[in-house]
Amino acid sequence: MALPRTTLEQWVVLQTVIEQGSYAQAATVLNRSQSSVSYALSGLQERIGLPLLEINGRKATLTEQGGALLAQATPLISAFLQLEHRAAGLKDGVRTELSLVVDSVFPKNRLFRALKHFQSQFPDTRVHLTEILRGESLAQLSEQSADLYITTLAPENAIHGRFLLDVDFVPVAKSDHPLLSLPAPLTAQDLARFPLISVADRHAPPKDKHPAGTVAQWTFTTVGAALEAITVGVGYGWLPLESVDNALKNGLLSRLMLSARTVRQTSLYMVLDDETQRYDQTVSALAKSILQECSLLP
Repeated sequence: MALPRTTLEQWVVLQTVIEQGSYAQAATVLNRSQSSVSYALSGLQERIGLPLLEINGRKATLTEQGGALLAQATPLISAFLQLEHRAAGLKDGVRTELSLVVDSVFPKNRLFRALKHFQSQFPDTRVHLTEILRGESLAQLSEQSADLYITTLAPENAIHGRFLLDVDFVPVAKSDHPLLSLPAPLTAQDLARFPLISVADRHAPPKDKHPAGTVAQWTFTTVGAALEAITVGVGYGWLPLESVDNALKNGLLSRLMLSARTVRQTSLYMVLDDETQRYDQTVSALAKSILQECSLLP
């Protein structure tokens, strides 16, 4: 295999000269002498065998060939700098990959803001995100397949996690659903006449029977699918307020006024796969970003 005749350093010098507009400005940015910048570019053009630059007064501009070649070299420069950044991270103990398991009812806006902030700190760390339902939490924790979990916990196990927030669930139906034409507050007997839309673990045993005088319950494996079913009028259901807020504001859905309580809450916790991971700087940074989004850290 033949070795390259040009160096990455030469292409970086060319890129900097074009970005700064002159040899003098590029020399300042690169912390070099102007003569070393000129020497690097002369060597590059000599090895390429093409004129890459034109000097108009004090301003350096690319020739047509120079523009085409620098455009091809630019992603290589970025990739090489990223490679060096990743190598430095590995030297400092930065993880190359993290696995995150999140209950599907955790507010998406908070989740993705936390991930965006984490990405700005660790751009070379890949995050594998798995969404789960409440019924899958225990199985996921027992498998210890992730570095960090956002999940529900039984009261007796809550001590093993850090409380993040309560998710409010509200009863909703399409705004023209027959339930909304009945006198409020609605009773259990009123609700029993219409399908209840719920979200359930795909491995949960099916409910083969339902009480006499009631309509069969419909189950879906994602909050999004349940929301769509309610939106088209298939039935009513309890969904996270954050998921239905826009539909309530634009009038597509309406909240049901019940004789019983009209808000249910589910508590979510953060759990580390291993307590020693709180000393892992990459996992700790992700955990901190999530805690900040939950207003638990400044």
